[in-house]
Amino acid sequence: MTAESEPNETVEGRMSFFDHLEELRRRILYSIVGFAVAFFVCWGYWEQIYNFLARPINDVLGGEKLIYLNPTEPFTLSMKLGFIGGIFLASPWLLWQLWLFISPGLYKHEKRFALPFVLFSSVLFVAGGSFGYFLAFPYTLKFLIGYAPSFKPQVTISEYFDLASMVLIGLGIIFQLPVLIMVLSAFGLITPRFLWKNLQYAVLMIAVLAAIITPTTDIPTMLLFMAPMLGLYLMGIPISWMFARKRAKKKS
Repeated sequence: MTAESEPNETVEGRMSFFDHLEELRRRILYSIVGFAVAFFVCWGYWEQIYNFLARPINDVLGGEKLIYLNPTEPFTLSMKLGFIGGIFLASPWLLWQLWLFISPGLYKHEKRFALPFVLFSSVLFVAGGSFGYFLAFPYTLKFLIGYAPSFKPQVTISEYFDLASMVLIGLGIIFQLPVLIMVLSAFGLITPRFLWKNLQYAVLMIAVLAAIITPTTDIPTMLLFMAPMLGLYLMGIPISWMFARKRAKKKS
């Protein structure tokens, strides 16, 4: 690397501690505004969102309607649905703000990953929610409701959607694992060798995390939640290798 080309490969500009705080404040403010817009849009369509999210439980209950015990529950539910829908709708904007916050710490040649970062993160977040909606959550509901066939289930709208939001948003966040590995690798904080060497500890942590977010206590359901997490971790190893290779080339 020549002396002339070196400045183009270094971090652009230096930010003081207060500059970082100001940048963090700005990104949080923009994120709140973007999420607020998405929230009100989804709140306006909360009944359509309800019909979509209620399909798994309706299939298990044979079309029976959910109940509510408090007159305020339907309104509270509409707010919750606006919140859940707003998170998914605003996720590209929120991830873009996250990228803008961390990008000053990247080298100039690494900043070209902005668009892939946002697209990759958004796709993974939606993929996590889709995995929960189409596979993990229906399987869990069938197990829970079919566990005691002698009783008639009376599921309230609040209890169901609290459980649904925990599973869908939780899986959406968990599916960001390859993105986290990509960012840490871009900063040189982890390497593919580190990820492979500590695979056994990663499996243990994944098992603990799956036990926390799995709504049931049975092993098959927990394994259903563990499988994608382990696959995402293994996906992160070649991603980390690509970034480690690029950093090694730049240093040489």
